[in-house]
Amino acid sequence: MYKQLIQSGISGLHVVIYEKNSCLGCGMPYSHSGAADEHITNVSGNEIPELVTSVSDWIYTVPKDTLDKYGIDPKKFNDYKVLPRLLFGQYLTAQFNLLIKMAKDKGIETDVRYGSYVTDVIDHPDEELVEVVVKDGVSQRYNRAIICTGHLWPLKNEGQIPNYFDSPYPPAKLGSKANHTIAVRGSSLTAIDAIRTLARHNGEFYKKDDGILRFKADIDSPDFNIVMHSRNGLLPAVRFHLEDTHLGKDTVLSPQQVQANRDANEGFLSLDYVFEQNFKAGIQKNDPEFYEKIRDLNMEGFVDFVMELRERLDPFELLKAEYVEAEKSIKRRESVYWKEMLAILSFAMNYPAKYFSAEDMLRLQKTLMPLISVVIAFVPQSSAETLLALYQAGRLSMIAVGDDSEVVPRPEGGATYKYTDDEGNRQEVIYETFVDAIGQPHLAFEDLPYQSLLDNRTVSRARLRFRDASKAQALLKKGDTKVVRHTDGEYYLTVAGMAINDHFQVVDEFNALNERLYVMAVPFIGGYNPDYSGLDFSEAASKQIIKRLFGPAPEIEAAIA
Repeated sequence: MYKQLIQSGISGLHVVIYEKNSCLGCGMPYSHSGAADEHITNVSGNEIPELVTSVSDWIYTVPKDTLDKYGIDPKKFNDYKVLPRLLFGQYLTAQFNLLIKMAKDKGIETDVRYGSYVTDVIDHPDEELVEVVVKDGVSQRYNRAIICTGHLWPLKNEGQIPNYFDSPYPPAKLGSKANHTIAVRGSSLTAIDAIRTLARHNGEFYKKDDGILRFKADIDSPDFNIVMHSRNGLLPAVRFHLEDTHLGKDTVLSPQQVQANRDANEGFLSLDYVFEQNFKAGIQKNDPEFYEKIRDLNMEGFVDFVMELRERLDPFELLKAEYVEAEKSIKRRESVYWKEMLAILSFAMNYPAKYFSAEDMLRLQKTLMPLISVVIAFVPQSSAETLLALYQAGRLSMIAVGDDSEVVPRPEGGATYKYTDDEGNRQEVIYETFVDAIGQPHLAFEDLPYQSLLDNRTVSRARLRFRDASKAQALLKKGDTKVVRHTDGEYYLTVAGMAINDHFQVVDEFNALNERLYVMAVPFIGGYNPDYSGLDFSEAASKQIIKRLFGPAPEIEAAIA
């Protein structure tokens, strides 16, 4: 967002940045809040939006001691390689500092307020100003405010229940000996983060002459063991060569295409249309042989086709096979097109998803999103090697727990995991340590930490209209509390977070947009943006915001929180 402001060409701009921590740019995932030495990125330099300098150029500016710590030789490094997350965070911070210098050269005044924890945001429509309040009670008013608070994991049981963790972040809290079996909820990147940290503190990884990574538990952790719990019993796919390193930025449906399809569908954007345009059309072009296998399949049919193969195989045996496939893909610089197109579909459908019918959103949540979350995680090779080493050492296993699983905190510590096993038997297993690692949740409307926006009805719940009232009524009869009948007589599905428009402006319950307040904080707009792709998402969202941000006033003060 800051880069877009600098490039806007607007004169007289004054930007105030509220940052609760002590550095800009690295955020949660790439700082000690979300990473330790053992964590690496799942993107390479060629896959991120252009900032100021490339990663491969920046690496030459890094002190030798730091490079030696991570075993990096600048002469052998290129933009196709992944980085340790903490080092990538240093890169992002360096880029932010360069942007601040660029802003100064352009006459843009920037005020960075470190250690500033924003406690409230108050809209003043009569004054056409937005007030930002920080923890010490000091506040200031601005013409525009953009909420960019990033990841958030609310604490529910952590701190009250011993050895119960609502997330694996910051990873330092998992850095202790655990001479027992640990339950990890989830099986994607967040779960892998937890596993890497737990393993590092309870054993060591090593290689023999064959080059295969192995794991040995520490002598004081002989009973160290990790059990992953996954709804579908699947591990994420391994990172491969991407033909389109920016995952289909040019494939997003144009406003004209979206409007034409809505005009033909009672105002709704058809999920089936998006699936055909942003997935199957690309498969047909890039992988005709695979297309012939799926040409007659709709979205549900395709997901069944792919999941049937994945569910038939042991997840760790499948991980081995995909590791080999990914290595070939990278060496030959040949994509695994159907996986790449699935990532493109995820990116492309994110922005117009607010125009889906409630029925299509339910289909998306039930059918497609579970597959997308598995396939496009793009687990780095070293993370796959870590999982396989733990598995081969008998220290890591997985249980498919289904949708009816339940985690019950134990007052004395850890949790009881309740689930139905593959034979249909109900199980209750006690774990001394429990780590919730399902990733960033889509937070509820009520979780917004700025109470005045809720109290003053500045923001409204995200919701999608049902196309068929009878389907809504059937869900209501089953007690579905997310289905509501509005005063206009229509039925709506309440989805996560707050309502926003195409330019990420908040809208109130009367659908009136707010010219002063914008939201890029993904946990709070997950209902209308069901999937997001890190820096790619930030770039696309900020471009939409910049189109609407500035009115006719020659001088604008903008706060970025």
